[in-house]
Amino acid sequence: MTIVNLSDISIELFVAVMFFLLIIAPLVSLGVLRLFQGKKKAGLSLIGSGVLGYFIFQLIVGLLD
Repeated sequence: MTIVNLSDISIELFVAVMFFLLIIAPLVSLGVLRLFQGKKKAGLSLIGSGVLGYFIFQLIVGLLD
């Protein structure tokens, strides 16, 4: 068994992955679930808010560079 070295991960990458896992992915997955349940308006709004969150995150990252 090998041990993974996490010391090479930058704080920017860590924040990006956490933002994706905690905000964007749940919104999109809940949106898909709502679409399968037949709730189109709720599903599309959740997917749209996940995409909007991604674009806002990209805008913030672009401003920090």
